[in-house]
Amino acid sequence: MRLCHLIEDTDPAAVVSRTADGQFDAADRIAYVDKGPRLPTGSVHGQWITDRRLNQKAVENRTVVAAVVEPVDEFRREPRFFGLGAPDDALMKISDSNPVVLVIIYPDSLGMRKALAKRVELDSFEGMIRPGFLLGDERSALIALARDGSVTHRLARRANALVLLDDGLSCEQVARVLLLDDDTIRRWHGAFAEGGRKALMRFEAGGSACVLSEAQRGKLVGWVRAASPRSTGQIGAWIASEFGVEYESRSGLVALLHRLGLEYRKPEVIPRHLDETKQRAFIKLYEKLMNALGADEAVLFVDAVHPTHGARAAGCWAAKDEHLAIEQTTGRQRLNIHGAIDLETGRTKMIEAEAIDAASTIKLLAGIEALYSTTALIHVFLDNARYHHAKIVRKWLSQPGRRIALHFVPSYCPHLNPIERLWALMHQHLTHNKTYPTCREFADAILNFLRDEVPRKWGEFCDSVTDNFRVVLPANFRILA
Repeated sequence: MRLCHLIEDTDPAAVVSRTADGQFDAADRIAYVDKGPRLPTGSVHGQWITDRRLNQKAVENRTVVAAVVEPVDEFRREPRFFGLGAPDDALMKISDSNPVVLVIIYPDSLGMRKALAKRVELDSFEGMIRPGFLLGDERSALIALARDGSVTHRLARRANALVLLDDGLSCEQVARVLLLDDDTIRRWHGAFAEGGRKALMRFEAGGSACVLSEAQRGKLVGWVRAASPRSTGQIGAWIASEFGVEYESRSGLVALLHRLGLEYRKPEVIPRHLDETKQRAFIKLYEKLMNALGADEAVLFVDAVHPTHGARAAGCWAAKDEHLAIEQTTGRQRLNIHGAIDLETGRTKMIEAEAIDAASTIKLLAGIEALYSTTALIHVFLDNARYHHAKIVRKWLSQPGRRIALHFVPSYCPHLNPIERLWALMHQHLTHNKTYPTCREFADAILNFLRDEVPRKWGEFCDSVTDNFRVVLPANFRILA
């Protein structure tokens, strides 16, 4: 496509020579090209239209290039000597039947380019970005992206911008709606015109699914599965070492990992010697017991816990400009609590002991019988600690009038004893991000919570301490080495 002279000039010889120069391609929509005629400073110096108030000093000693804008419907030409008018109010005569509008820009001055684009007001030209440029399936896909709450916000915003352009809004109008710069909207439109939806997913800060190839993404997923890296820093270093791609933005790398189906997870701690048969047999026995439980019977779960008088830091939300800390305690004393809980009512029996042993077990069982003085039979579920099987415990249980029947949870199965969940609830409420000046204050807070607050607020806590048992199978996990 041959372009005619860009700037009106009073020198006939210069006009003829420049008109004959310059073969280069025009873009379908808008593209900045850096090839073709290179106009010397003298040809443009002083040739700007005064009502545009463009500073002619800006063109001195600069190399200028042509910005080719999409074809427009109307052909307008001013009768001037050999050539046409200044770039922003004239049309070029070309071999194609569709004329183009030309403006002069500077490739080395982004600020001047933006100022020029805004003053010339390219979007005011009818047809600059024509509405309806999206095909039916493209528009539907972009609308789905804009509405999808699971995609990254900046991708949804790009899709929204293109749909608004397709509806007939100008770049300035879309920019005002989305609180962005109009050049950003033009850049997104240009990227979509060149690369489609995939181009919208390319972010300069990193994190795009397009930064790594499909093969590289597959290799990354395989490495993460095998290595289980602890931080995004490790993952970013591996990507840089393996593929030579640097991710400067942590959020971009996290977004990439999420798109690949990866997430930050904390491994579940499971016992080494799990027996599936014993777990299923216990659950079956428990369900049978509960289905046949009489009105004058009760079921309790027993265990021991040893909370330590020490600070336990836990993650929390806070202001960005605040540096949080908790004070460490002076000692490392611990409590020895032997306790029981009734899941039906939330009633608890907690004793503090010098040591958890057969003597504390008998003391706890005696306290349970006193607490349930009118109950004919009390079913107590507990683990296989040696002191629970002690001879003096069995001897005490065999005494006439005892109303307690012991049921033992399978070995290495703390997940089948709901009172373990009560201990976790206790730490969540009393030890995370909290400190107590003395061990006595710490003990009082723990025992008050277990003895008084849990029964009183059982309606609030009951969903966290349940007998919703499950069979844990190592085969269902990837065991970390």
